[in-house]
Amino acid sequence: MSNADQRPEDTVTFTVEPGGTLNGPVFVPGDKSMSHRAIMFGSIAEGVTEVSGFLNGEDCLRTRAAFEAMGVRTEDSSDGDVIIHGQGSSALTPAKAAIDLGNSGTGMRLLAGLLAGIGVPATLTGDSSLSVRPMRRITDPLSAMGAKIATEPGGTPPIQIAGGHALTGMDYVCPMASAQVKSAVLLAGLHAKGTTRVTEPGVTRDHTERMLNGFGVEVVSKDLVASIEGGQTLKATKVDVPADISSSAFFLVGAAMTPGSNVVLKNVGVNPTRTGVIDILRLMGASIELENPRESGGEPIADLVVKGSQLQGISVPESLVSLAIDEFPALFVAAACATGTTVVTGAEELRVKETDRIAVMADGLKILGVDITPTEDGAKIVGGTLQGGVVDSVGDHRTAMAFSMAALRAEGTITIKDCANVNTSFPDYVGIASKAGLKVSAARGVAPGATQGAAQ
Repeated sequence: MSNADQRPEDTVTFTVEPGGTLNGPVFVPGDKSMSHRAIMFGSIAEGVTEVSGFLNGEDCLRTRAAFEAMGVRTEDSSDGDVIIHGQGSSALTPAKAAIDLGNSGTGMRLLAGLLAGIGVPATLTGDSSLSVRPMRRITDPLSAMGAKIATEPGGTPPIQIAGGHALTGMDYVCPMASAQVKSAVLLAGLHAKGTTRVTEPGVTRDHTERMLNGFGVEVVSKDLVASIEGGQTLKATKVDVPADISSSAFFLVGAAMTPGSNVVLKNVGVNPTRTGVIDILRLMGASIELENPRESGGEPIADLVVKGSQLQGISVPESLVSLAIDEFPALFVAAACATGTTVVTGAEELRVKETDRIAVMADGLKILGVDITPTEDGAKIVGGTLQGGVVDSVGDHRTAMAFSMAALRAEGTITIKDCANVNTSFPDYVGIASKAGLKVSAARGVAPGATQGAAQ
């Protein structure tokens, strides 16, 4: 729900007092990308799948509800695991109503590929933010495989999938580095005739490939090519979801840029296709160490020890951009607090996330006194002193949390509008951040000085 269709009593405003440090152990919620996939794959597997560490955020709960609407039985165990009673993909039945994915682009794109391949008819809808996000990037290759799938004339949701159409594998060269597009095509290929190959222009997260392997499906990945043979069956398994590195990124940035901070982020997934934020912060001079490295279900996990210091501006290598695309709102804040200039290029994908994240972060940081020049594919950010002010997250969970961390280095109070969607990825963010040392509070309704309405 964007602030265009919210009632005042539905809005959430963050107020963050300036200063302080972050300290102690921090436990962030489970990985959102893996939680989506665990529900999807467990639902079409044969047998009972147990998922520990599942993210009970709104996005992932929408995916769970979608499969329940298609006849899959799930339940919560006494120790908090999600139990999925899978009966194979052929057991899915069409939902009786449109499937509402809320704010979840991952849920919509992956589900579209999966259902198109299986041949289950569906209408996929979302909130006002999701309803303007580009979907032709998946519907075009799915149509080329034989799916009958349609969007609105502008290529936006709702997505209409007609059932009963057999798909044929294809070699698809993806024009952008996008794990969601790659995954949608591979999941369609899982039930297509023959082999489906996806070639990407850059490295993207590989949770789909790793988790399918865990469910007994052979996915071959080499360099920038992933391929899958159609007709394979998933076998139920146990999935341990680690803490989300994208949610950890706010604490990584907050602690790294604030002298006197000393944080240990526990049990974080450190899949090498997701650790761009660590690499970028280290290039800026951050002290980040990985301790207690281990592996669960084919996914590497570690505790991240972060000590605060004065960061330095850099030119971000474009080779790291796709490995940190969701973390750039937080990295923009790190750049604003660094000494010197940071230049980000090759990040045009930020323009089509939950919001135009380049524009939203640039607008907000300017209000806080930052010298930032947005570009089509990034920004030039001159580090300096941050002021207080009222900024608008425009309903984007990641921009809201990024602005909140800016208060650690600001000279005045920062008020952040339209923060309700933080619950899509990080339930109890305010409680966890407060315990770590961020002086943040949340209020429902419009806070004093924070008049409603988004800057466009």
